[in-house]
Amino acid sequence: MDFLQPSTMAEALAAKAEHPGAVPIAGGTDVMVEMNFDKHRPPALLDVTRVSELTEWGMDDGRVRLGAGVSYTRIIDELGDRLPGLAMASRTVGSPQIRNRGTVGGNLGAASPAGDAHPALLAADAEIELQSTAGTRVVKAHEFYLGVKRNAARRDELITAIVLTPPSGPQQFCKIGTRNAMVISVAAFGLALHPDRRVVRTGIGSVAPTPRRAYAAEEFLAAELESAGLWESRAELPTALAREFGEKVKAAGAPIDDVRGTAAYRLHSLAVMARRAVTWAWTDYRTARGT
Repeated sequence: MDFLQPSTMAEALAAKAEHPGAVPIAGGTDVMVEMNFDKHRPPALLDVTRVSELTEWGMDDGRVRLGAGVSYTRIIDELGDRLPGLAMASRTVGSPQIRNRGTVGGNLGAASPAGDAHPALLAADAEIELQSTAGTRVVKAHEFYLGVKRNAARRDELITAIVLTPPSGPQQFCKIGTRNAMVISVAAFGLALHPDRRVVRTGIGSVAPTPRRAYAAEEFLAAELESAGLWESRAELPTALAREFGEKVKAAGAPIDDVRGTAAYRLHSLAVMARRAVTWAWTDYRTARGT
């Protein structure tokens, strides 16, 4: 197995072009586990830890550009106020040691349906920046996941950044597992309110072959909030509305039975998490000022 260690973005892209089968590695929290269990033996590893551009984040015209190599710990510490949903999800990832090493870019590369970052990225309308020696392209998060552990990156491309406008309203993230952290989720749910656009966005994980949005639930809730004038009044969210939203989120799932949980349990959990998340988010919205 070859081990490639570029020190600049140009070198990394050139190496990926020359070795399209090379697997990028930063924290190694997914890649090394699969290698240790002999589930994957790539022809080469592409160590991108020396590429400083991947470990930076910044603001540009109100948008966050988050380098694919920024760790979960840094997201919690440095971006919790801008991206609270992603920070909530990051807190549930592994142990402190794993959060210090693991990255959202790695989560995207693995494209596991159980990846903790995916629901928050979907709910925030994130976009994924992909680069190769041929140029840069951007893929919307809801178009990025193609199948179980399959994503839209081409063989000569690197995931270089996540780009998103922070949602203008409250965000929530919920996860069901045997523990709150250091465990693969049985089901996960992300929610973001976007009152500036009068829309609702969701993300669900571990309940379908890929992370996905609950489109019908989003449209239903946004329409109900609009017709009842709740965006303006910030009145209390009706319990029946929250429950119906949960049921519509549940309908978006397509889980299987496995060692972590049954399909029925996953669907029930998803409905409960969605109901609670929208109630918590709406309570935050009611008490917020200047949004």
